[in-house]
Amino acid sequence: MRIAIHHRVGSFSDRWIDYCEKKDISYKIVNAFDSDIIEKVKGCDVFMWHHHHAQYNDVLTAKRILFALEHAGVKVFPDFKTGWHFDDKVAQKYLLEAIDAPLVPSYVFYDKSDALEWARQTDYPKVFKLKGGAGSANVKLIKNFKESKVLINKAFGKGFAQYDRLGAFKERLRKVKENKAGLMEIPKGLGRLFITTEFDKQQPPEKGYVYFQDFMPNNDSDIRVIVINSKAFGIRRYVRDNDFRASGSGSLSYEPEDIDINCVALALSMNEKLNMQSAAFDFVFDATDKPKIVEVCYGFSVLPYDLCPGYWDKNLVWHESKINPQEWMVESVLTTLNNGNPLKDYHNES
Repeated sequence: MRIAIHHRVGSFSDRWIDYCEKKDISYKIVNAFDSDIIEKVKGCDVFMWHHHHAQYNDVLTAKRILFALEHAGVKVFPDFKTGWHFDDKVAQKYLLEAIDAPLVPSYVFYDKSDALEWARQTDYPKVFKLKGGAGSANVKLIKNFKESKVLINKAFGKGFAQYDRLGAFKERLRKVKENKAGLMEIPKGLGRLFITTEFDKQQPPEKGYVYFQDFMPNNDSDIRVIVINSKAFGIRRYVRDNDFRASGSGSLSYEPEDIDINCVALALSMNEKLNMQSAAFDFVFDATDKPKIVEVCYGFSVLPYDLCPGYWDKNLVWHESKINPQEWMVESVLTTLNNGNPLKDYHNES
């Protein structure tokens, strides 16, 4: 048995490799962008790739390769159920509605006149989102019909750039002001106002649809709960000053008492339906203090979660311990191959 791993420094693959070496599990490093990647993975039982929403080549081809290998009987991470809706909030809307998840009410339109008719009649504020982006990128609070009309016209006109230059510059200024980034971020941000990212150059504008969610007021934070291998851990993310967005704020709490246990229970039960290998659920609370799911994805930053002091098991029992979610990912994949034993017969071959 051998695991093929596409390695990108700073991604999950760093710890996948460390774990394989620590446990003497046979693995090989492959380059997913090689034309003969399918041939190179032959002879391997598993292929793992932490593809990223902001890497253009990843966006272009990761799902094609992963799902092709899955068709051929290779166990992959992320697999289809885990990854088909990654970085696509509209796809997540359909998925979560299909399983009757407590999703924040969400609305998508593919026709300009339908969108405008809805926008005239709905109540405000609403939250506008593009289907892709993380860290609260491409997310705006819309206060009235006039503002929504501007966005709808743009969505069905020239569309939206993948990189919000002005929004990104304001975010750099915020981090500098809060001493979360150095002063050099300011000239870098000024440069980005005139020279966009390579990712933005490669990707076409987002257009032909418009997506809104209801605004959930009086939330000073959101809660992210991640479920891997029936283990759940989480953080509380506080909103930016004079803003409503929490994702990407950098203001976090890791204390288990700050994580609403109802969010943990919901994340575990929803993932039983979704059967995702890794599922990060973002929660806010409605006017009756009931948790609502904002979105779900398989990926998350590596280092921030090292500070989580433990995890809940599927019975909501708390276990205080150092966690390594990336090791759980490997164990989960191997468990499915070997009748519940993640390490049996998977040692390095001579």
